[in-house]
Amino acid sequence: MIQKKHKNAHTDKNTSWKKELFQWAAVLVIAVALALFINAFLIVNAQIPSGSMENTIMTGDRVFGNRLAYTFKDPERFDIIIFKYPDDESQLFIKRIIGLPGETVEIRDGHIYINGSDTPLEDVETKEPMEGSFGPYTVPEGCYFVMGDNRNNSRDSRYWEHTFVTEDEILGKAVFRYWPLNKMKFL
Repeated sequence: MIQKKHKNAHTDKNTSWKKELFQWAAVLVIAVALALFINAFLIVNAQIPSGSMENTIMTGDRVFGNRLAYTFKDPERFDIIIFKYPDDESQLFIKRIIGLPGETVEIRDGHIYINGSDTPLEDVETKEPMEGSFGPYTVPEGCYFVMGDNRNNSRDSRYWEHTFVTEDEILGKAVFRYWPLNKMKFL
C-alpha cells in the first residue's frame, strides 16, 4: 500500500507539470494571437526612417497609428497619416495631409494656396520656412496631397511619380509617439 501511494504521488507530479506547461503554452498562443489581431486591425506601428517630419517627429522615433481613425470620418487637413508609399507600396511613409480630394494645391514662394486663394494656408509649425514654388496639383477624388513638416528636406507628393496618396493606401492616423520614452506624447 505504501508503494502504491508513492506511485500515485509521482503520477500526480507528472500530470501537474504537464498541466502547467499546457497552461503556459495556451497563454503564449493567446498573447500572440491578440498581438497579431491588434496589429492587423487596431494599430499600425511605424518607425520614422528620415528627417522629413522634423521637428514634429524625429528620425528613429516610433509611433502608433490608429487603424480605425477613418472608419466613420474622412481624413482632415493637417492629420499626420501612416500610409503605403504610392511609388512602392512595400514601404510605409508618414506625412501630413495638406490637400483634400477635389482641391487644387499650389505652392508659391514657399507658401501654400488652396483653390486659387489669395491668402496662404495657415500652416502648421514647420522646421524652417519652406522655399520654392510647386504645382498646381489638382487632388483627385479619393486621394490626398501630403507633405513632410521639414518641407525643404522631404520627399513627398511634390516629388513622387504617383503624386497622391489614395484612401486605400492610408493605414491609419498617427496618434502617439512612444519612443524614445522621454519624448512620449500624443500627436
